[in-house]
Amino acid sequence: MTRRSSRARAAAVALAAAGLVACGSSPAPQADPTPSSPTAQATAAAPAEDQGRPSGKLWLNPDGHGPVAVRDAEAQGRPDEAEALAPLAGQPTATWFTNPGDPFVAVEQLSLAAAEAGELPVLVAYYVPNRDCGSYSSGGAPDVDAYLSWVGSFAAALGDRPAVLVLEPDAIAQALDGCAGVDPATRFEWLAQAVAILDRQPGTRTYLDAGNSSWITDLPALSDALRSSGLAQADGFALNVANFRATEESAEFGLALSEQLEQDGLADVHFVIDTSRNGAGPPPEDGTPDHWCNPPGVRLGEAPTTSPGLPRVDALLWIKQPGDSDGTCRGAPPAGQWWPQAALELAAG
Repeated sequence: MTRRSSRARAAAVALAAAGLVACGSSPAPQADPTPSSPTAQATAAAPAEDQGRPSGKLWLNPDGHGPVAVRDAEAQGRPDEAEALAPLAGQPTATWFTNPGDPFVAVEQLSLAAAEAGELPVLVAYYVPNRDCGSYSSGGAPDVDAYLSWVGSFAAALGDRPAVLVLEPDAIAQALDGCAGVDPATRFEWLAQAVAILDRQPGTRTYLDAGNSSWITDLPALSDALRSSGLAQADGFALNVANFRATEESAEFGLALSEQLEQDGLADVHFVIDTSRNGAGPPPEDGTPDHWCNPPGVRLGEAPTTSPGLPRVDALLWIKQPGDSDGTCRGAPPAGQWWPQAALELAAG
């Protein structure tokens, strides 16, 4: 049974049980009308047909790069800069976990803070072996045992608290596109094992990264790779992470991919879209292989929301933290580091 079908079955059982209580001849004991935990509160607030999908207010990490930059500018007497960065810093963004070492403490602290606020955090797990094919974000775990141990600690830290998790940006698309030292079938198997580990956490909604609408356009091949990577146990796929494709284009591509997956045996697969930097659409081709790396002229996209109103789209998210570098191109710092110049250009719109 897939994760989606198991959740649908659980919702049906819950509704049936409610009906039996309502039709009983003697009154049932009254439950506490106030859910006892943030997880229970989130479940109770969602309609039955939406349970299992992200819902509610997204959590803004006060230690994200944007909020920290605003506080620093204020503290250092640069009020104009703080005001300029406010549109960027005031939106919830994903927190990326990329480093070796046990992630448990950092993930748990973030998860507990979001739960205390009654809000939904977005996290990115980015530690697959041979990450980014040796490019700007190279690194990752030294081997599969280290990787799955890292994922296991990550999952345990989330407990039963609600979270959206984007799993391994670019990993599937790069394997399909050709990545030196990566056997696609092996990578897909490792990802499937990671998904199975994360599936044990009832509040975690896991989305496997599927690249973007201009990368792997062979839908049957992408469908096969996603299914081999454990999509049946995940909650869907993610599109446009750290990229610039327009929301409408991404939504159309995602729906076509979902329909392909349905033809291949997985029905009603949903997805999320990264809109953090797609306000101006994709940058023009300039004849260089890295035209996507810190391109000029990009703009912030639509605000993050769990109510996007688009077919099979669970959320629009700012997965890439706007203002973070794509890599050491165009004079930028290493990938993932805050780049004030880019942040101010984005915020200027």
